[in-house]
Amino acid sequence: MADVDQAAIAEFRASGGRVGGDLSGTPVLLLHHVGARSGTAYVTPLAYADLGGGRLAIAASNGGSARHPAWYHNLRAHPAITVEVGTRTFPAVAEEQLASARAALWSVLAARFPTLATFAAGTERTIPLFVLSPLDD
Repeated sequence: MADVDQAAIAEFRASGGRVGGDLSGTPVLLLHHVGARSGTAYVTPLAYADLGGGRLAIAASNGGSARHPAWYHNLRAHPAITVEVGTRTFPAVAEEQLASARAALWSVLAARFPTLATFAAGTERTIPLFVLSPLDD
């Protein structure tokens, strides 16, 4: 895990779900996921959008990189995840949004996070989008 991720995770947990620095003011969650091939447990801090009804949306932008982030492959292989938001931790399922569902969600996310459109313009790949739905609500 990158040092910046470790620092963000520690800050998130120490402050009840808030982080500073470049992510100050951005809603951040901690995504617990399992390696697609390794089976290793990981925790990744990610920006998210609250869709209401307990559902959260995340984008596999990877900063506009030409490659999907590793967690993208992990969610595809193992969609049963755990999410930390604020001081709450809960089981959820991750569902990749495709076709018209992706297009509708893209509009919402690009409006909330203008940097996302910049990332998309900098890569040839389509940035995958996921909806995280809690299992206990």
